[in-house]
Parts: sequence; structure tokens; C-alpha cells
Amino acid sequence: MPEKSREEYEAEVRSWGFKTVFTWTDSSNAHYSPHSHSGLTTHLITRGQLTISYPEDAHPEKRTYTVGDRVDVNAGRVHEVWIGSEGCTYVIGE
Repeated sequence: MPEKSREEYEAEVRSWGFKTVFTWTDSSNAHYSPHSHSGLTTHLITRGQLTISYPEDAHPEKRTYTVGDRVDVNAGRVHEVWIGSEGCTYVIGE
């Protein structure tokens, strides 16, 4: 299966109804401490992997996502993110 282009991935995220769409790359082992966003966000992973946890949930668990996975985070939901050892590229929709 041929890999999609950046433009094709971004068009896919736009088709889900997100107005602001961009591609972001994190370096290996990057970490985002607990934070939240004012609106719903989505992340479509195109390279590498990320692990996410929701520390304010009743029973927080870490879950790892890889290429092709879509991760939605509801507005105001506190989350923490760890990037895999090979880094991670993903399309963000806001």
C-alpha cells in the first residue's frame, strides 16, 4: 500500500470537520506534561508512535498509538504525552 502524502493526510483530517489542520513532528523521547486545550483536537499519526495518558481520570492508563491511528482529545480533558524513541509525526486538527 503506497504511503499517503502530507497533503492527503491533511485533507483526510479536514474531511473530519476540523478547520485548522497542520502537520507536526516531535523529536525522539519528547514529553508534554499534563495540559488541556480549549477545543476538541485530533491527532492522526503518520510516522512513529506516541503514548498518552489522562492523569485526572478516575483510573488513568497509558495507551500507545502508532501509524494510522487517530487520537481524539475532548476540550478541557487533561492529558500527558510521551513520544517514542524514533520521534513522531502527526496531523493535528483543531
